[in-house]
Amino acid sequence: MVLDLLVIGTAITLGPLHNSAFILLLSARRGVRLGLAFLLSWLANLIAVVAVVVLLTGGQPPARHSAPSTAGIAAKLAIGVALVLYGAHRRRRPPRPHGPPRWAARIDNASWISAAGLAWLVQPWALVGAGAATVLEAHLSTVGDWLALTGYCLLATLSLIVMEMYAVWAPAAAGARLNALRTWLGGHQEQLIVTLSLLAGLWLTGASIFELVS
Repeated sequence: MVLDLLVIGTAITLGPLHNSAFILLLSARRGVRLGLAFLLSWLANLIAVVAVVVLLTGGQPPARHSAPSTAGIAAKLAIGVALVLYGAHRRRRPPRPHGPPRWAARIDNASWISAAGLAWLVQPWALVGAGAATVLEAHLSTVGDWLALTGYCLLATLSLIVMEMYAVWAPAAAGARLNALRTWLGGHQEQLIVTLSLLAGLWLTGASIFELVS
């Protein structure tokens, strides 16, 4: 479980879409507050998904090869295959120019509610779903699994935490460097999406098949 959560959390935090959206929010007039609303909403979504799974299992993983356990692995396998197919499809698709999103023109008038809602919209729900399927294996009577779940949520939020803290502590330097990062992300968005989709998808597919046959 720990290794799967590490891979999923890393793939989530490196995603270009939400990081670009977050940098746009930080560049707004009340950027730090909007960024904080986005960050807290993002983290709350992850925690809520984990909490729902833990409530359903009661903190006890289903017995190995039982119907719930097999269903969880099958869900993770399906998500892995879907990510591989999605990555392969985008790799073959002709490159398209990526301009700023339409809502970027209204960024200075954004409210903290819209910033929080944006976090929900741009969250990579396929990977979050894979994380939920993995959390089925959590055994909350052990400290290690508590730490693994906490680490997963923080890892999946790490890029946002780092950028928010940078914008608070060094706003002048952060503005220039984060905008340069957003430009780079825009220019490499397709490559990043394809790479993360393929790597995460292949990992989930291989790990799920191993769990089903072992």
